[in-house]
Amino acid sequence: MANYLVFCLVMLKLSIAFANVPKPKILNETCLDDISIVLQINLYKNSCPEAEPIIFSWVENAVSQDSRMAASLLRLHFHDCFVNAILQGCDASVLLDDTGDFIGEKTAPPNLNSLRGFEVIDAIKSELESVCPETVSCADILATVARDSVVLSGGPSWEVQMGRKDSLGASKAAATNNIPGPNSTVPTLVAKFQNVGLSFNDMVALSGAHTMGMARCSTFTSRLQGSNGPDINLDFLQNLQQLCSESDGDTRLAHLDLVSPATFDNQYFINLLSGEGLLPSDQALVTDDYQTRQLVLSYAEDPLAFFEDFKNSMLKMGSLGALTGNEGEIRRNCRIVN
Repeated sequence: MANYLVFCLVMLKLSIAFANVPKPKILNETCLDDISIVLQINLYKNSCPEAEPIIFSWVENAVSQDSRMAASLLRLHFHDCFVNAILQGCDASVLLDDTGDFIGEKTAPPNLNSLRGFEVIDAIKSELESVCPETVSCADILATVARDSVVLSGGPSWEVQMGRKDSLGASKAAATNNIPGPNSTVPTLVAKFQNVGLSFNDMVALSGAHTMGMARCSTFTSRLQGSNGPDINLDFLQNLQQLCSESDGDTRLAHLDLVSPATFDNQYFINLLSGEGLLPSDQALVTDDYQTRQLVLSYAEDPLAFFEDFKNSMLKMGSLGALTGNEGEIRRNCRIVN
């Protein structure tokens, strides 16, 4: 009951925030091979009214036990949407397990020994199948847990568009090539985001998700080698070098945001201006490009502007390559096709 009341308060916050904004039922519509792609809010209001409270309850429980799980669940949605995003993006392909005759995306370099939280998705899906069989897709679950993870960590809320179908396949090659890496330069980041239909501003705003979570030492070794330059924070680098110099250094974890690692806020951008970006691709936003630096400055000064842009970019990303209609299916088990 307590979990349900918390969920209701979040929903009340949403309704108040959008009370004066006309909301059409259909929020996103594109065309894919002459099939209308339509995502809607409140899609499960009649077919599975318990869906969002159930999802929120499981996310709340998972985050209360492990605060890092919020970042992990948010990252699952991101890595799902970036694979073949123009034709087949947010489709839960990232959740498919390898089998004897099928290779999924979990073993792609950006995902291997990195993505986590699959058991939370399994638990959510299992309960939803018992309450509303074959109704809520795994792709919609991923989009919703991403929102709930941000909210539970102190970040903005938004109404999740629903109606995605789950894919019948996956692409390890696309996951390997399309997902931005931790050593990416600004031009590479911009290109990868634009390739899937996201803008320059979307790239910087969504990078702000690194205000939560952790990364292995092996993902930021090039940062450890820096010793001079205008962006160098020697104390920060020395602490990282000490952490990663242990015998198990490559697998040791560092917080992406040392100041408020479990809170969704704008501290990530403030850290970048102090030379405390953990990943090379993060610090590059300040050192490599004037335009990205200006956006970093604006978000560091105005957390509400960051929140507004972040939620809009999340809605945009969440609509990438959505499968509906006769495309895809609603999996009964998110790890395997029906």
